[in-house]
Order: sequence, then C-alpha cells, then structure tokens
Amino acid sequence: MTQFIISRAKNAKNDILSGITVALALVPEAVAFAFVAGVDPLVGLYAAFLVGLITSIFGGRPGMISGATGALAVVMVSLVATGNAMGEPGEQLGLYYLFVTVILMGLIQVLAGVFKLGKFVRLIPHPVMMGFVNGLAIVIFLSQLHMFQDANGHWFGGQELWIMLSLVALTMGIMFFLPKITSKLPEALMAILVVSLLVIFGNLDVATVGSFIRDGGGSGLEGGLPTFQSDLFAKIPLNFETLSFIFPYALILAAIGLIESLMTLNLIDDLTETRGNENKECIAQGGANLITGFFGGMGGCAMIGQSLINIKSGGRTRLSGIVASILLLVFILFASGLIEQVPIAALVGVMFMVV
Repeated sequence: MTQFIISRAKNAKNDILSGITVALALVPEAVAFAFVAGVDPLVGLYAAFLVGLITSIFGGRPGMISGATGALAVVMVSLVATGNAMGEPGEQLGLYYLFVTVILMGLIQVLAGVFKLGKFVRLIPHPVMMGFVNGLAIVIFLSQLHMFQDANGHWFGGQELWIMLSLVALTMGIMFFLPKITSKLPEALMAILVVSLLVIFGNLDVATVGSFIRDGGGSGLEGGLPTFQSDLFAKIPLNFETLSFIFPYALILAAIGLIESLMTLNLIDDLTETRGNENKECIAQGGANLITGFFGGMGGCAMIGQSLINIKSGGRTRLSGIVASILLLVFILFASGLIEQVPIAALVGVMFMVV
C-alpha cells in the first residue's frame, strides 16, 4: 500500500510539472489558430481551456491534450468570413455563426459516441497511422516557420535571425542533454524557464508571446472568465436557412475533430502501451464543444503536438490535462503580463523537439 501511494505521488508530480509545460505551449498555438480562423485570441484561449478541461476529466484517453487546433481553424475561416458578410459591418455576425456551428458540431460528435462509431479507428492500418504521424510532424514543423517572420511576413535577417536561431538551439540543447544529467527535472519546462530568464535579464529584443499577439491584431492575453452567450440565439435565428448554412460546416468540423482525436488517441495508446476508450472520447469531445460554443469558444479537438509534449514530460493521468487547462485560465486572469514575456523562440524549440 505504501509503495502504491509513493508511486501515485511521484506520478502526480510528473503530471503537474508536465501540465505546466503544456499550458505554456498551448498559449501561442491557441492564439495563432484564433488568428487563422479570423477571431479574437481570447476565443481560441477559451476553447483551449474549456475543451481541454472537459476532455481531461471525462475523456476516454488520460494524458491526451485537447484544445483549439489548426485543422479546425482552416475550415472556420470561410464560415466566419461568410457570416460576417451576412451582417452589418462591425457586427461580427460570423463569430456568432461560429458559436452556433460549434454547438451543432458537438451534438454530432456526441451522437457518434452514442452510436459507438469510435471503435472503427481500430481498423486503421499501421501504415496509415505512420503516414498520419509523419504528416502531422511536417505540418507542425511548417507551422513554426512563420515564427521566423515579422508582422509584415518578411523573414528575419541578420542579428535578429541569429538570436532567434541561437535561442531555439539552446532550448533544444537543454531538452536533449538535461535528461542525460538528471531525470528529476522536466526538460521542456526547464528549457522554457532558462531561455525566458536569459531574454528578460539579458534585455534581448526578440519576439515574445505578447508581441506575437499584438502583431496579429490582438490587444493582449488578459481577459475574464468565459461568459455564457445569452444573446446567441437572438443574433442567430434558429430556422431552416441558418441550419442549411451551418450544417455542412458542422459536419466537416465534427468529422475532422473526431478523426484527429481518435488517431491521436490510438498513437498515445501505442506509446504508453495502454488502451483508451474511443466512444467515451467521442462523447467527451462532443460535450466539450457543445459547452464551448455556449461560452464563446471556437471549439477544438485533440492536439498531437501538446499530447506528445505531455507524454514526453511524464504526464500519464487526467491530472496533467486538468492542470494545463486550469493554469491556462490562471494565465488569462492573473498572469498575462508574465506569460507575455515568454520568448517565442523557447516555444518553437519545444515544438521542434516534438517534431
């Protein structure tokens, strides 16, 4: 019994430290995907918090991280743009159409779980899984390259480029060599802390989470609690015209979200030599998106990059995902000023190691 308690306590420590690392990595991803979809950064951050928390508690795969993703954001671009065109200038009707679509997307995903469609992911051949993982590695790598560009899309050059590359290399070096020295410290979190302190106290002029948000047109990371969208259906009428507009988007988003989530679940199963529950994950993903739509989030699904960071950092139970989600909300409410000082180079280095 004593050994069981000790092992659980040790695992809790790994889960908490891993959750902190994942929370830091979630911020620029959620912000970036919100910009892709054409909505405010807080819409992406609220989605990362709500979807991540609900799926961590109720999902079928402990240790898997969910949040706002690029695969869904690219579909949302057209939805938001078309919705905005249907309203008055400045009305942001596209945002409300997005919320309603995410609610319908969640209902479809819940039904997929109820009818036990999740089990079909086990029929996916191993070569397809290999292609999925390697393809996502390429996508993650390419998504990080735009971090080497300024707000106008011009590539960094000269001293600015060399400083960025040096900080990325330092982050990767710490993550590679630290486990060879000690296994008691989480390499990703330590790398982010070391590089952040170097930038802050060295007064280096580099891109940070704060400058990244402002360059994208956002006002900052600070915000309040997610609020219930009480006027949602006052702005978007529930009629056949609305349904015919949002249903194709909701169906596509639900399918993409479930495919990416279930294939990530399958991958985490292989890495941890355990087995998750696909149908339970479908219901949790759907319920999370349904609630997120009502509380002003852009919806989401499993994130393979952050899930791998979590597994690599020792996160194995639901606690790691819960810590990451709650800490993300703490960042928004109380620690936005500190998190905005984290250099983008440190987070890019972590993602490159995931690749």
